[in-house]
Amino acid sequence: MKNAAGNDSSRVVTVNRKARHDYHLHDRYEAGVVLQGTEVKSIRAGRLNLADSYAKLRDGEFFLVDAHIGPYEQGNRENHEPKRQRKLLLNRREIRKIESKIRSAGMTVVPTKAYFNNGRVKLEIAIASGKRAYDKRDSIEKEEARRAIRSHL
Repeated sequence: MKNAAGNDSSRVVTVNRKARHDYHLHDRYEAGVVLQGTEVKSIRAGRLNLADSYAKLRDGEFFLVDAHIGPYEQGNRENHEPKRQRKLLLNRREIRKIESKIRSAGMTVVPTKAYFNNGRVKLEIAIASGKRAYDKRDSIEKEEARRAIRSHL
């Protein structure tokens, strides 16, 4: 499927804005996702929600938890389960690096963006630490100031 520019190199499907609001985002990685056929078709239709989702380490592999991929409209009884756990594809070196950071510093891994890269669904995941309430207020104030400056120009 080609995007408006005519190529299928990279097309953003969804961005997890809640992650930027709730977490301080640090290192970012690109991960592939193991999906079923109806899930890919549903994602192409824009039915992916990353809010409240996170990645969990289990047996040396990362899994995407609580990401909602809506059922495919033209699917039959073989349609996928919307909130199932999906395996993330990272190389061993990246897994070890992420694992050491989240175990030592009490951080978590959250998906920030989903996009197509050469016809394959990719997730941008970030190592994140939680924000306090006052951090969230500061971020909101800075964003409002930026908007005010932009509107006056």
